[in-house]
Amino acid sequence: MIACFDTHLHPEPDAGTDWIPRALAAGVDRLLAVGGAPDENQLVLDLARRFPAHLRAAIGFGRHRATAGDDPAGLRESLQSPDAPLIRAIGEIGLDYHYEPHTAPAQRELFAAQLDLARQVRRPVIVHSREADADTLDLLREHARLWSGPADRIGVLHCFTGSAPFAQSLLDLGLYLSFSGIVTFANADPLRQVAARVPTDRLLVETDAPYLTPVPLRGRKNEPAFLPHVVDCLARVRGESAPALAAATRTNALALFGWDF
Repeated sequence: MIACFDTHLHPEPDAGTDWIPRALAAGVDRLLAVGGAPDENQLVLDLARRFPAHLRAAIGFGRHRATAGDDPAGLRESLQSPDAPLIRAIGEIGLDYHYEPHTAPAQRELFAAQLDLARQVRRPVIVHSREADADTLDLLREHARLWSGPADRIGVLHCFTGSAPFAQSLLDLGLYLSFSGIVTFANADPLRQVAARVPTDRLLVETDAPYLTPVPLRGRKNEPAFLPHVVDCLARVRGESAPALAAATRTNALALFGWDF
C-alpha cells in the first residue's frame, strides 16, 4: 500500500469523521486539515486534538471571504495557546479576484498581515491564488525577502493550476507546488505538462476535499481516501512509480510542515 500525505483538505462540520479511517485504509495516513474562516479554524483544531496521530491543522483567514472582522490577532492567540504544536501552517490565505474583485484591496491587506504573522511565528503559509497571480507574486516576493526561517519552509501554492512561468517564479522563491484532482481532468493537459517539470523535491499532493474529485470518481464528494488517484496520475505524467512519488511528496510535506513522527 502506498503511504500518502494529503496536504490540503477542508473538513465539513456535518460530515462526521468516518472519512478518516477510510483515508487510513487507502494509505493516506497524514492529513492536514485547513481552515480559512473562524468556524473552520475551530473545526480543524478540534480534529487535530482528537486525531493527533494522523492529523494536524492549518489556520487562517482566506481568499475572497475577507471581511473587516477578520483579525490576525485571533490567529496569534491560537498560536500562543496549548494548541500551538498542532498548528503546522498559516492558511488557507491568499487572493481570489474571481468572485468579488472589488474586495481586492482588503484581500491584499489581510494577506500581507497574515504573511507578517507567519514570519513572526515561523510557520509556512498555504497560499490560494485565483485570477490574482501578479499580486500574489508581489506579496510573496516581499515575504520571501523578509523570511528568516528555514529556506525550505516558506510555504506552498496549493491546488496549483497556473502557467509554467508562474510555477517557475514560485519555485524561485522557494515555495512548493501542490497538485489536486484537477490534474486528472480530461482538459488538464497544460497543467499536466507543468506538473511534469516541477522538481521532485518541490512537489506536494492534495485532495482539496470535499472539492475537485479526481478521475475516475467524478460525481462523488471528494475525500482524502481518493488521493492515490492524484498520485497515480502525476506518476504517469512524470514517468515515475506511484510509490516513489508518494514517498517523495510525503517527505516534502513532513519537512515543510515540520511534522516529525
